[in-house]
Amino acid sequence: MSSFYKGTFLLIITAFFGECIEFIINMIMARELGEHGLGLFMTVLPTIFLIVLLATFELPTSISKFIAEKDSKHHLSMLQQVLKWTIIFTIFLTIIASIIIPFIPIFNSYHPLLKWLVILLLPIISFTSIARGYFMGKQQMGKIAASNFLKKIIQLGLLVFLFQWFSFDLNTSVLIAFFTIVGSDTVVLLYLLHMFFVQYQRIKKGKNESMSGKVIWKDLLSVSIPTTGLRIFHALTHAVHPFLIKGALVASGITAANATEQYGMLAGIAMTIGFFPAFISHSFMTMLIPTVSKAYVQRDYTKLQKLLQQVMIITAIYGTIAVGIFYFYADTLTMTFFHSSQAAIIVQLLWPYFLLHYFTIPMQAYLIGLGLLKDAVFHSVWSTTFSYAAIYYLGSLSQLQMSGIAIGMNLGAVILASLHYLTICKKIGISIWLTPVNKFH
Repeated sequence: MSSFYKGTFLLIITAFFGECIEFIINMIMARELGEHGLGLFMTVLPTIFLIVLLATFELPTSISKFIAEKDSKHHLSMLQQVLKWTIIFTIFLTIIASIIIPFIPIFNSYHPLLKWLVILLLPIISFTSIARGYFMGKQQMGKIAASNFLKKIIQLGLLVFLFQWFSFDLNTSVLIAFFTIVGSDTVVLLYLLHMFFVQYQRIKKGKNESMSGKVIWKDLLSVSIPTTGLRIFHALTHAVHPFLIKGALVASGITAANATEQYGMLAGIAMTIGFFPAFISHSFMTMLIPTVSKAYVQRDYTKLQKLLQQVMIITAIYGTIAVGIFYFYADTLTMTFFHSSQAAIIVQLLWPYFLLHYFTIPMQAYLIGLGLLKDAVFHSVWSTTFSYAAIYYLGSLSQLQMSGIAIGMNLGAVILASLHYLTICKKIGISIWLTPVNKFH
């Protein structure tokens, strides 16, 4: 078995158990917060992710690509530059966030401590990103897998302990749910930093060559800037997503409280079920970025073509099985795990969205590895613009409501997956039927 599939298999196994834990976490939150509380949690979550995203500056992706493409003698020089500037950037960002976040209106509806938890996350995520990027680039997936699993198990333990032994009002319960995220990320930071500095000491003892800071940051920023732009765009649109959907539902004639509950079922229940198998896609993505980057630098188009064929076939097999189970057993799944029969119809309506999502994640890794980040950004802008327009228009129709929202989401997924796929096929010289045509660009 190749190192690619060994690493991917390890990530998939640990991610599976991690997703099982995530499933339990969402069940606990759905039970403890209720549909309205879950709606509140899911409403503010994209905004928090948008803020925290700035702390990563997509360093895991850019560092991973750099490590995979460059000779090991340049790794120490790059890491020294990144560590120095991450400290400076994190201090600056934390100060700015401490000034701005307390005045962001959305936090006024939540516990006053929530905004400070978000600020605390910034340095945690910043330094975790460096270690993640290094281990991804070196394809030491055991450490990545362990950190991912550790995060889930710590979060679950905190949730069970706090909700089992203490009683909270709704506002405090939502705060506690966010606290478990911060607590688990702190433990992951300590683990990854320990493993990283052990490796760092070994690198210092090896043969190293100095590399210009200007050259290093040119390479890193050529990936980080467009990738961060793409992530910010996604985070912004996801932050708008709850308000867009709830606004459309209110316009269709239902109450604001009912709209919040329906969004809670969509984001907290239907998405939890539908995205469960995506751990396989994310495992592929983690392995594909350094693998595709290295193959493309070496102009190994045969490997790129073969890898795409295999990933698409594997995704089609597990994706079809997964959405088939979700569609035909939606009632059983939603009642068994979430005690909500109303969410079943949403799961059934969104099966195309879930299936295409499984394909889109590894294809985005391909675009990053091939240096087609601008294409990925344009694809996301076009598909999201079309999808959001359709979501609001169709969702606001009284005869469609949530069905209209599902149609809009499905249409956006079709556009995004199609644009990604056609661009990759053209770049690596393969037809849409996955047969080589030997036209390389």
